[in-house]
Amino acid sequence: MRIIGLDPGTATTGYGIVDVIDGAFDLVGYGVITTYPHTPMQERLQTIYEDINTLIEEYQPDTAGIEELFFGRNVTTAITVGQARGVLLLALSQAKIPIGEYTPLKIKDAVTGYGKAEKAQVQMMVRNLLNLDETPRPDDAADGLAVAITHYYYTRFDSLSQVE
Repeated sequence: MRIIGLDPGTATTGYGIVDVIDGAFDLVGYGVITTYPHTPMQERLQTIYEDINTLIEEYQPDTAGIEELFFGRNVTTAITVGQARGVLLLALSQAKIPIGEYTPLKIKDAVTGYGKAEKAQVQMMVRNLLNLDETPRPDDAADGLAVAITHYYYTRFDSLSQVE
């Protein structure tokens, strides 16, 4: 199973792609989709849309995980991140890729076993689970990998809990 994990953002969207074979993770790739602050929003969203479609075409994921919005104090940021998230959901839906959506708490819990883990703990576990020598950089890419790992754990749990 090939999974793409996405950490949405308007300036930087992190992605991570893993294969899971017999329950073991194999890193395929990771990185970020970047847009620039002084570019009009519609052009930034178009860049995100085009780049995610390129990733989908190149890596052919079977399924996807995406981080849900966390509403902090900055509503304006939440709205723009929501726009980027919508573009990602649209592209995945158009490609007929099943999607799982996860809160930051669920991601931290799935990867570290503790829903209030610090970012460094999540990154360390991503590194360990993928047998990497170094933590993926930038942070958004490591977050995308954490979402992919979370998606595997949740889909595996769901498939095991299905009653025939």
